[in-house]
Amino acid sequence: MSTSSRMGEVAAGPETAAEARALAKRKAQRRAGFLRQILRWHWISAAICLIGMLLFAITGITLNHAGSIPATPRVTERTAELPADLLPVVQAAEAEGAPLPQPVRAWIGEALKVRVPADAQPEWSPGELYLALPRPGGDAWLTLDTTVGEAVYERTDRGVVAYLNDLHKGRNTGTAWMWFLDIFALGCVVFCVTGLILLQLHAHARRSTWPLVGAGLVIPLLLALLFIH
Repeated sequence: MSTSSRMGEVAAGPETAAEARALAKRKAQRRAGFLRQILRWHWISAAICLIGMLLFAITGITLNHAGSIPATPRVTERTAELPADLLPVVQAAEAEGAPLPQPVRAWIGEALKVRVPADAQPEWSPGELYLALPRPGGDAWLTLDTTVGEAVYERTDRGVVAYLNDLHKGRNTGTAWMWFLDIFALGCVVFCVTGLILLQLHAHARRSTWPLVGAGLVIPLLLALLFIH
């Protein structure tokens, strides 16, 4: 090998090493940036979902033992007389099988302290209107005599535990709560996925990581296969 060839190799050596160090530095920076982003999403989703997950965990226990938790339903009843000028309005809606007109809904809100949604569908029978008004943690209904205008509202309240249980299930909670549940569930997915990525990144230093993750999958799977029929 000539002297000039050996000198070229010597000159190339430091340059190649420098490129390798620069490449390794860029990889380390990308990894650090990725880790910072994952940590950011993990703590943000944790902060947003913290109270919700705590409440859902507690109501999961109360739902699982609903039969063992005593509850005394409290029934409230209110009555009122429909003004004479609104009686023909109700009778016209009855003849058409239509929803309650806005003036009637406004009067119900003032006289009986009941909010009737605009899209509520009453059940019409000859001389009577029946309107189911289900709610979380209880039930309610309204009847209106379309001949004399007597309105009766009855509400059953089964307590705070029943209310929270129904929030957990999304029972009779309306569109806004449905959207909240969807967004909350998405936040929980982000929390779990970023947590799984963090586990993978640190698993080399914690040998029990994947056995514990596997146990979290295998235990409920075995319980479902062996004890649920």
